[in-house]
Amino acid sequence: MTDVRIVRDYPHAPKKVWRALTEPALIGLWAMRPEGFSPSVGNKFKLVAKPQPGWRGWVECEVLEARENAVLKYSWKGDDNGDTTIVTYTLSELPPRSGAARLGGTRLVFEHTGFRGFGGFMLAKFMLGPGWKKMLSSAVPAVLADVDEDGKLRAGSALRPKFPATA
Repeated sequence: MTDVRIVRDYPHAPKKVWRALTEPALIGLWAMRPEGFSPSVGNKFKLVAKPQPGWRGWVECEVLEARENAVLKYSWKGDDNGDTTIVTYTLSELPPRSGAARLGGTRLVFEHTGFRGFGGFMLAKFMLGPGWKKMLSSAVPAVLADVDEDGKLRAGSALRPKFPATA
């Protein structure tokens, strides 16, 4: 089995990182557009993007675990014939560091597991893995930088949904 595992440290409190991962308006700024998402166990939702050759344009998901500011885990089914994989975000508070800034922050451990066979290996290593790395390394930090402590975008933010709803 092939898995994707990414660890990132953000200079923001777990509560703020949790919001970026669980508030639909914020999710849409760094990932696919969520439809019907709420961080509650049993919630079924879709993540929607632009269809590509060989992919229908949405992922079916179900929340398997949700512990506020700590863990979000959901199933991921990219197409009718594909395997169901599991996406997990685990947050932990980082202690303040010595020095002038003395900021703590949040460690995010991201795992996307359950890829099987050669097709799963290719999907994890050459498609989803690089996409997740880009989102967690640049898109999520951009959202965190433009969101205030109440989870609202700052005035003048240039961030826009990656995949806006079509009329």
